[in-house]
Amino acid sequence: MPLLPIVPYAERRDRLAAVLDRRAVFDDAVEAAVRAILDDVRGRGDAALLDLTERFDGVRPAPLKATADELDAALDALDAGLRETLEAAAANVRRFHEAEMPASWMRDDGDGVAYGQRVMPVDRAGLYVPAGTAPLPSSVVMNAVPALVAGVGELHLCSPPGPDGRPHPLVMATARLLGVEHVYAVGGAQAVAALAFGTETVPRVDVVVGPGNAYVATAKKLVVGQVGIDSVAGPSEVVVLADADADPTFAAADLLAQAEHDGRASAVLVTPSLSLAEAVQAEVERLVPTLPRAYVLRESVPAYGAAIVTETMDEAVACVDELAPEHLVILSDDAEALWAQVRHAGAVFLGPHSPEPVGDYFAGPNHVLPTGGTARFASALGVGVFLRRQSVLRYSAARLAQTGEAIARLAEAEGLDAHALAVRLRLDPGTGYEVRGTAAEA
Repeated sequence: MPLLPIVPYAERRDRLAAVLDRRAVFDDAVEAAVRAILDDVRGRGDAALLDLTERFDGVRPAPLKATADELDAALDALDAGLRETLEAAAANVRRFHEAEMPASWMRDDGDGVAYGQRVMPVDRAGLYVPAGTAPLPSSVVMNAVPALVAGVGELHLCSPPGPDGRPHPLVMATARLLGVEHVYAVGGAQAVAALAFGTETVPRVDVVVGPGNAYVATAKKLVVGQVGIDSVAGPSEVVVLADADADPTFAAADLLAQAEHDGRASAVLVTPSLSLAEAVQAEVERLVPTLPRAYVLRESVPAYGAAIVTETMDEAVACVDELAPEHLVILSDDAEALWAQVRHAGAVFLGPHSPEPVGDYFAGPNHVLPTGGTARFASALGVGVFLRRQSVLRYSAARLAQTGEAIARLAEAEGLDAHALAVRLRLDPGTGYEVRGTAAEA
């Protein structure tokens, strides 16, 4: 059996359902385990963090917080070429997020009336950077830079410790490079709990952002309301939308670039060309054995990959919108025209020279993206996650005299007589108020 199954468009339903139902974050057993971790950290603070880290990571970090000397040493040891690349990536990401930064505003409405909105950052943000099978300095950049652009006062970064009980040196070095001073050797659901509730060492934050495994995602879901979050992210995914003239090697490589993340990652080709689908299928077979993470690809591609062959390009676009993928790569000379027809995707990569890793690492757009079809209503991580919008109104005596009675009548229509009184007292300070029977009985 080929690794990448070819599925006719008419038979796509089961394969699309398999892709969209990969929601381990909603597993009952995972949720029960996470609830216990949250309760433990909320009740015991640092002691729980140390016990849970020893239990899950096999080390007992001492101290929990990385010292300034550790951060400095990690940055000093960073390869000069890698440092230059990280600095360039951070500059690109900063430039992108500066472009989306909203401004406060006030509008004069005449008669002494003004209204508007003040945009302010949260005081503290919690950044989660997973470790998994490899360090992720790119996630430090993608989490920290939009928070810095938003003007957040304090950034607190949690990342799982390695065998030495410390966060990975690349994570610490990148944090120091960006000016993140607070870094903690704690991962998993317990890190989310620490950021949401606070402990003796880790302060409570206002927003928690960043990708993670099912336990991290479930923890973020369960602390919503206690703190804000960016999203509840699931396994990674990509859709490659391609016409008959697309390069099959490029298409196969773009599929594998996401499928190698883990065994539940999804990679789907959508094309109206059966010959291209067959060529991509053959390229996947050729490329997988050459890759170090072939063991992951042999799990993810057969289970959650597909080459869906449509009758027309319009059907192909409709299929993309059904999936609402995290990443969408469009391989076509008409890439921009096709993009204009697509409504649902977290991030879009146009043309043969825009492979998804360029966005993952360097170009500027954020790589923390909505998954599992949530691109229908959710967006990439941006400065907005770290901002609050405060509305403001200044009314005048003249405008209140003009509109106050109508406002009071509307309040009475809703049965909220004290609302009406608050207006009428300003119209006539000697106003009394006859309590109606329904209100008195209530």
